[in-house]
Amino acid sequence: MVEQALAMKLPTERSRAITRTPFATSRISGFCDPAFRRVEDVLRRQMRSHPGGAAVSVFHRGQCVVDMWGGVRDSRGNPWLQDTMAPSFSTTKGVCSTLLHICADRGLVDYNEKVATYWPEFAQGGKGNITVRQVLTHQAGLYHIRRMIDDAGRMLDWPHMIKAIERAVPDHTPGTRTGYHALTYGFIVGEIIQRVSGEPFSQFLQSELAEPLGLDGLYIGAPREELHRAAELTKASPARRAAQQVLGNLLQRQVYLADGILQALGVTSHLRSFHDAMVPRGMLEFDLGSASTLQEPIPAGNGLFTARSLARLYAMLAAGGEIDGVRLLSGATVQRIAEREPAPGRHAVIAMDLQWRLGYHGVFTPSGFEPDAFGHFGVGGSGAWANPKLNLSFALVTNGGARSPMRRLAAEAITSAKSV
Repeated sequence: MVEQALAMKLPTERSRAITRTPFATSRISGFCDPAFRRVEDVLRRQMRSHPGGAAVSVFHRGQCVVDMWGGVRDSRGNPWLQDTMAPSFSTTKGVCSTLLHICADRGLVDYNEKVATYWPEFAQGGKGNITVRQVLTHQAGLYHIRRMIDDAGRMLDWPHMIKAIERAVPDHTPGTRTGYHALTYGFIVGEIIQRVSGEPFSQFLQSELAEPLGLDGLYIGAPREELHRAAELTKASPARRAAQQVLGNLLQRQVYLADGILQALGVTSHLRSFHDAMVPRGMLEFDLGSASTLQEPIPAGNGLFTARSLARLYAMLAAGGEIDGVRLLSGATVQRIAEREPAPGRHAVIAMDLQWRLGYHGVFTPSGFEPDAFGHFGVGGSGAWANPKLNLSFALVTNGGARSPMRRLAAEAITSAKSV
């Protein structure tokens, strides 16, 4: 069924003819257009040293030109399959953002409107003037999840998270700094989507994005019957996890001490904000890849995707909002969300300028940022992006992340597309 569905999604009459070269070794399966052979070369090198598995997909001019997968999907050594999905962490934010843009394109949301217009309870704690645009560009000052909840497990309780965000006070004046909302982003954007659409977040994702595009694996809050397709995350040994816990407790004390000293000396520090945004209490014991976690939506960090589905979603963005006759966004909206947003003041959480768009960041390669591309990467090595100038999209999912080839693969995909 998956192969039949895939065949229906790969048009051959438009653009150049695609020469699909099937291959199946002990490590790699799939196909690759000869013009993109350098992408295949990078993935093959990765698989020779990578302890887990991965899949990569590339669309160019609306056609799938690369669709490859390889390695193992679990600790028992079972091979990665065509329909294997992988937990993809912050790559999830790009999918969540695309859903909000669909709402905006339909007139349900205005980027410059206050969040409280759609979600009145959000106005508590001095948040009444925070705009949707400030949320999408990580300027709302609400990244400090560690001070909002008492345990990472609370992220599986949507009502609890919404109440915690409603009570929260911004860590800085909104709009004056950029601070990466590593875990809170998805709940804020997701609740706006629920308020304006009247649908549960996971249901809206399926009905308005996955189903119209015919995607074979795109879930944030996956149904139980699909979990057999989920790759198992590479886990540390019990001894290493114990060491991480001890280190985490020590790190908490040292981070706050070091941050205070640096601030007193007038030195800009991101230590405390990074810890507050990235490490809620109990995070070291929280299993992002467990069945119970994957069934609940954490729209900033627990998407379960195939590379093919991510690449096709971004192919829609790369083509101006339409693919195979299915239009989800207007060209004007795609142009608007692809524009780089100004970064006011100094940064929090992450020191570098990630070249934020509305819900996406810039795409970095070994030679620097690609000026015409936008998307979202995740911890662990996954990521997806679109380049409208080249009508090109790319996605990588993996269950390990050691020495992720993301930047190198991105560079090779871009170089290949420019040479066609």
